Amino acid sequence: MSIKAADVAKLRKTTGAGMMDCKKALTEADGDFDKAIQLIREKGQALANKRADREATEGAVIAKVSDDAKKGAIIALNCETDFVAMNKDFVAFAHKICDLALENMPNSKEELLALEIDGMSLAETIISQGGVTGEKMELAFYDKVEAEKVSEYIHLGNKLATLIGFNKDVERQLGRDIAMQAAAMAPVAIDKDDMPKDIIEEELKIGKEKARQEGKPEEMLDKIAQGRLNKFFKESTLLNQVSVKDNKVTIKQLLDNATKGLTVTAMKRYALK
Repeated sequence: MSIKAADVAKLRKTTGAGMMDCKKALTEADGDFDKAIQLIREKGQALANKRADREATEGAVIAKVSDDAKKGAIIALNCETDFVAMNKDFVAFAHKICDLALENMPNSKEELLALEIDGMSLAETIISQGGVTGEKMELAFYDKVEAEKVSEYIHLGNKLATLIGFNKDVERQLGRDIAMQAAAMAPVAIDKDDMPKDIIEEELKIGKEKARQEGKPEEMLDKIAQGRLNKFFKESTLLNQVSVKDNKVTIKQLLDNATKGLTVTAMKRYALK
């Protein structure tokens, strides 16, 4: 039967599949639009099953905040190759997922995958889009922040993004600067009190062993290890890091100088491995 170009275009808009794939699906479905959609979905599922053991380590990391900047969401949509990751349709789909997350603020990645998008669950849509790209696709990460003010930063190329929550209103550029700081310097925690205990114990153990190997007196090992831990805190906690834009002040001082008592209450950072 003859397939109308308008129907092909409509199917492409609905599914995101290529023009030739849409024409083929409509032909196989004898022009039945719903059946053609199902054929394209089945193709995506078949591809997902076939490529299930493939590694999807490329992709796009997207962070967004609401219009009132009181909540933010960050997601990572993975694929197999950088070629697909840089495709504008793939990036647009990643943004669409982040918009869905921001609108609903689900409590987990599983809840996000269960939300409906384009008439089916996000999990099913990702599988369907895998059929479009010809690669394994998966939602690798999702998190959210709710605070008095939230700032976001997406690094060039969509390989890394951050969300920062503040306890008070913050000027947009300053908020962005702090989000960029977290992206560039990869802090482990916001402050030393937020540092996981296992990391502290491991750093003390490493510091003590290093001092022993350097021939330091046994009775001095704990003190030396504590000193090295304090240095670790300065390098690895956001508030105690020196600002990359002004190396004369720490982030804590920078925020307090801007607004008395202004501080960071939440930090989310994700980078493609």
